Amino acid sequence: MGILKTTWKFFNMELKLKEPVDNLCDYTCNFTWQSNKIRPGSIIPSQEGTNFTYKELVDALRKGKDIHIHGNVGKRLGYSMGANLMHFGGTGAPEKAGRIYVNGDISSEMGMGMVSGAIYVKGNIEEPFGNIVEVVSDEQGYKKFRSITEILCNGLGKDALVKNKYDARKRYLLLNDGILRGTVAARCNCEAFVSIDGNAYNGTGLLMRKGKVHVAGNAGMNTGAHLDGGVVIVDGTADEFAGAYMKKGTLILNDSKGFVGANMKDGAIFAKKKIKIEPPLKELTMLQEDANLIREHLGTGHVEAMSYRKYGLSKERVVRMRDGSVVVMKADE
Repeated sequence: MGILKTTWKFFNMELKLKEPVDNLCDYTCNFTWQSNKIRPGSIIPSQEGTNFTYKELVDALRKGKDIHIHGNVGKRLGYSMGANLMHFGGTGAPEKAGRIYVNGDISSEMGMGMVSGAIYVKGNIEEPFGNIVEVVSDEQGYKKFRSITEILCNGLGKDALVKNKYDARKRYLLLNDGILRGTVAARCNCEAFVSIDGNAYNGTGLLMRKGKVHVAGNAGMNTGAHLDGGVVIVDGTADEFAGAYMKKGTLILNDSKGFVGANMKDGAIFAKKKIKIEPPLKELTMLQEDANLIREHLGTGHVEAMSYRKYGLSKERVVRMRDGSVVVMKADE
């Protein structure tokens, strides 16, 4: 009996909390590894009988271990779980991760940016959720959650969705359960399609390289931020910082609050209504190929497609011919 217990302890970690703690199992340490807000080697507060650090939990998950947390948990559990972060010398691609078990309640933003692994919860979960969807649990008494990105690119396997709809052949996921989610399809690197029947929270399509996300309602801040390919569509209004740090890809908006495309490197932003931009971003000439792109993704007619405005970095120049016609040429031509 003692050997079995020792073996279990070797492969898993147990953590008992007196009070909720934020950013547990957060692969980014809340993006503050190089400042002094949270250091990877800092001991997690409110533990009973253990002295685990934030980094030890992440390292355990990266090795495929399970983490059992007893007590209520704060915000951002499992942030970017399963991502081999470039910020820390990684490839930026998904990697295998272990499992998190929580015997208690969880605050908002669980699974934001999560790309692999699983989270089991025996308690209530506060919205908004992250890049996760509930599947039928294989552990009695727990709800099970998996990454949307992982399901899109690798399939459900033996799992089945509790709600929503997934077509494995088309790699199509319909989210219609009414749950508000952020970072949907984060780091997606496969040709897949997510349709959100309602509003989305922050960071839709974060760091996407391939695929498409269509938000039927409004979207939160940082929609399409760090987009590196693929397409993000918002039928309603996107909040501030849409398209920030875009590298590639296409962002199609109806309207947006605040400025769009901050520190954008490349890609294209289309908007039905005039949006706010700052240099070096410019409003560009809508070409026939742009209208075809709009028609392809939105199913609109040619006239409506041409009514969209195009924004991006200037790579073209307008040449007026002697007969009065206008020819749009690439800037390097």
